[in-house]
Amino acid sequence: MDNFHQNIHELAVNTIRTESAAILKLADYIDQDFVRIIDLLYSSEGRVIITGIGKSAIIGQKIVATLNSTGTPSIFMHAADAIHGDLGIVQDDDSVICISKSGNTPEIKVLVPLILNRGNKLIAMVSNTDSYLAKNAHYVLKAIIEKEACPNNLAPTTSTTAQLVLGDAMAICLLDRRGFSKEDFAKVHPGGSLGKKLYLRVEDLFKMNDKPMVFEDTSLSDTIYEISSKRLGATAVVTKDETLIGFITDGDIRRMLQRGANLQSITAQRIMSSRPKSVHPDDMAISAFHIMEKYKITQLPVLDENGKYLGMVHLHDILKEGIV
Repeated sequence: MDNFHQNIHELAVNTIRTESAAILKLADYIDQDFVRIIDLLYSSEGRVIITGIGKSAIIGQKIVATLNSTGTPSIFMHAADAIHGDLGIVQDDDSVICISKSGNTPEIKVLVPLILNRGNKLIAMVSNTDSYLAKNAHYVLKAIIEKEACPNNLAPTTSTTAQLVLGDAMAICLLDRRGFSKEDFAKVHPGGSLGKKLYLRVEDLFKMNDKPMVFEDTSLSDTIYEISSKRLGATAVVTKDETLIGFITDGDIRRMLQRGANLQSITAQRIMSSRPKSVHPDDMAISAFHIMEKYKITQLPVLDENGKYLGMVHLHDILKEGIV
């Protein structure tokens, strides 16, 4: 490795180590103010308003997104826009978190008394605990760092990482206080693969498919036709009242043919697997996928609580939903 590339390697490693050390040090600053802040935000009837400027504003927007997705209603308000009309976002019961490394920027100095005059609780997230913001806030979140990862100790790097981590810590504590469950998470994440993993059920998938089924005494040729015509690569074997007693895949058919058996005498009963894996309509689609993955199969019969055959879910049904 030449000197140029060696320097790049060292800078990258030092950046990660500097920020990692700062994050670990944050644990020392989790104090009673942090606990009181969680109590305040949990018990408040209002929203969390997060404000800041520059890179801190960008971090604020991410924290807002995390809080909203974990059960704490939040809104971002840019500090510069707040003093030009957007302060109207803040309502009587809202709590305001102001994020600033220095705590002394001109916009922050203008904004702080306006928030206090409204009577809202003000929480400062700062690195400089001797700043104007820290000294005037009701509570202080200490995002204290020794230095930025930037070689010039100028570009916000370690400081914004510290802010982000403190925001995550707040969100997780609030999530825990609220008893925010996977079901709650699914309600606010209905879109994308994440949401589908949490709410998409087998019932949402199998009803779109045909329902291939044969009886124990169905001939081999009719069984093949049923599998082929329904295009799911398998068929259930059922009783007259459609209780599942077996399952046949196209692979089972191929293996039977390779053995050179007397095809004229073969019925579904001789080919079927008598104890197939199955799922219930209320099972999560991702759970059905895990069964298929574990047993290296591509179809699962869907049964009700009494073992009655309702239909079939195929691996392709799950894959096309994009949840894996």
